[in-house]
Amino acid sequence: MTLTRRMFLGAAGAVTTLTLWPWQGQARTAGDTRLLVVLLRGGLDGLHTLIPRDDPQYRSLRGSLVPDDAPALDGSFALHPSLSFAHDLYRRKQLLPVVAVAPPYQERSHFDAQNCLENGTGRPSGAGTGWLNRCAGAMADGEALAIGSVMPLIMRGPGDAATWSPPLPEDVNPILLQRLEPLYSHDAALSASFSRAMATQGTVAGVGGRAARMVAATTAAGRFMAKADGPRIGFVEDSGWDTHANEAAILKNKLSELDVGLRAFHEAAQPIWDRTVVVVVSEFGRTAKVNGSGGTDHGTGGLALLAGGAVRGGHIAGQWPGLAPGDLNEGRDVRVTTDMRALFKGVLAGHLRLDMRTLDTAVFPDSGKVRPMDGLLV
Repeated sequence: MTLTRRMFLGAAGAVTTLTLWPWQGQARTAGDTRLLVVLLRGGLDGLHTLIPRDDPQYRSLRGSLVPDDAPALDGSFALHPSLSFAHDLYRRKQLLPVVAVAPPYQERSHFDAQNCLENGTGRPSGAGTGWLNRCAGAMADGEALAIGSVMPLIMRGPGDAATWSPPLPEDVNPILLQRLEPLYSHDAALSASFSRAMATQGTVAGVGGRAARMVAATTAAGRFMAKADGPRIGFVEDSGWDTHANEAAILKNKLSELDVGLRAFHEAAQPIWDRTVVVVVSEFGRTAKVNGSGGTDHGTGGLALLAGGAVRGGHIAGQWPGLAPGDLNEGRDVRVTTDMRALFKGVLAGHLRLDMRTLDTAVFPDSGKVRPMDGLLV
């Protein structure tokens, strides 16, 4: 399924109301569940996001990267201070951090790791379609929506998936806009939509820059998915998480953007929040030790965050491997203790009610030995 230019401009011109919806199916029952996957491209540093404050090796490895005033979650971990809304969700038992998680590919290449995460196999070239698309195809009412201008690999395939792009960012060349205007001026329907779209460029109230784009994306996802006939599966992605230098300053801003985006989705998705799971993942973690540029390099074991009213939150999930030299992968990275497919399977089986045979063979091919995580959902 493809959103037409007319549909796109209608939705873009009504970014605060999103009155145009491409699917015209019947309203579903109140028991329908929703899943939003958020991919942070570049390799989120889980050790800077979820701080293992009681691990005896942490401060010696991290030095100046240890965040100040990180609020405690439990006796062992704290959350970065930029994630204030996420911390509030944790207190409400609607946020579940999952430690030491990664796709089966662990060779530290962005592109290969992202391909594995998105195609749902153990090899970068293991499938030409995405596991979220295959998931949608396995469901009777599995419409899926990717927020972005290009269909990402994770959503490609024969399943019922579409894309929607938020309004153009503030820094669009005005000359380009002037040249586009005549193309639409002779079409009565498109002309009005284009004018409204131009009037709303970059105008998410109170937020600017990259944070505005994150808010626009998650707000759109929330409002589309909250509709009675809206998609059950959504996807949002963000870049800029590759922090080889100056990590403390970069992640202070990036984690704040993520936090604002989660809050925006929460507000937009209120009608369905209690039956929604948000899964935030990245292609890999980063090195345990700080490099010479105040950053970290590509690693393996990372962090996932689950949020939503359907999440059994308020604690830390997964097996923490420790940061002692003998516990690290190749002496440098957090060791992976959970295959990311086990996390996804736990959500898809318990939340979207996919059967294990479908998960083991169709959604995640040849993954029968990877058992689903339990205890993730209420």
